[in-house]
Amino acid sequence: MKNYWKILYNGIIPGNPVFVLLLGMCATLGTTSSAMNGLMMGIATAAVLVCSNGAISMIKNFVPDKVRIPAYIVVIASFVTVLQLAVNAWMPVLNASLGIFIPLIVVNCILLGRAEAFAGKNGVIPSLLDGLGCGIGFTFALTLLGSTREILGTGRIFGAEIFPEDYGMLLFVLAPGAFIALGYLIAIINKLSHR
Repeated sequence: MKNYWKILYNGIIPGNPVFVLLLGMCATLGTTSSAMNGLMMGIATAAVLVCSNGAISMIKNFVPDKVRIPAYIVVIASFVTVLQLAVNAWMPVLNASLGIFIPLIVVNCILLGRAEAFAGKNGVIPSLLDGLGCGIGFTFALTLLGSTREILGTGRIFGAEIFPEDYGMLLFVLAPGAFIALGYLIAIINKLSHR
C-alpha cells in the first residue's frame, strides 16, 4: 500500500511532467491562456493517461516487441478519439476552446513515455496509479500556468476579476507570455524543491 502512494506521488511532485521532466510542452504552452483552459486540458490528458496506462498494462504480454510502440499509439489514439467525440457531443464550448489540442493528445510524449517506461513493465493497479499521478501533476501544472497567465494578462482568474483589465499585461495572454511565465514557474519550483 505504501508503494502505491509513492507511485501516485511521484507524478505529482518529484516527477512532474511539466515542471521537472519538461514533457508535453505543446499542450502546456498552447492551451494555458486561461486557468479554465489549462484545467480542462489537464483533466482531458489525465483521463486518457489513466485509461491508456491501464489498457497497455493489460495487453503488454500479448504485444510483440517489434510492434510495441505502434500498438501503444493505437491504444492511446483510441482513447483520445473517444474523448474527442464525447467533448464534441457534450461540451462544444470546450471543444471550440481547446480545438486541435484535443486530438494532439495522441502525440503528447507524456502518454507514450509513461506507457513505455511504466505501464509496459508493471501491473494494472500500479499503472493506473502512475497514470493518475502524472495526470494530476500535469493538470496542476497547466492550471497553475494558466492561472498565472490569466491573472497577469487580464486581471482575472476563472472569470473572477482580481484587478481591472486595464492593468493587465497583454504579453502574458500571447504566446511569448507562455514561455516567460513557464520559465519563472520552473525557476520558482526548482528553488523551492532544493530547500
